[in-house]
Amino acid sequence: MSTAYIIANVFVSNPEKYEEYRRFSTLAMRAHDVKVLVRGGKTEVLEGRDPGRTVVLQFTSMAAARAFYSSAQYRRARNARERAAIMHMYIVEGV
Repeated sequence: MSTAYIIANVFVSNPEKYEEYRRFSTLAMRAHDVKVLVRGGKTEVLEGRDPGRTVVLQFTSMAAARAFYSSAQYRRARNARERAAIMHMYIVEGV
């Protein structure tokens, strides 16, 4: 069984409202035993465009990552994020 990662690039437009998303997403991550590898932090662009805020979450499988994303807990966070940020998010299978 290989690992999987959710990778997100976030462009925050409403920092106060985004904090509500962060609170709910943290609860969802705890409920799904997600390993947080990157959550914000300093970014240095080497090529291309600025990725915005970067998040990398580790899961035991692609199925576990999909289950987290489609869960009621994370849906609450996604609803809170509306009009607070633009999110580019995808799942990548690890090696």
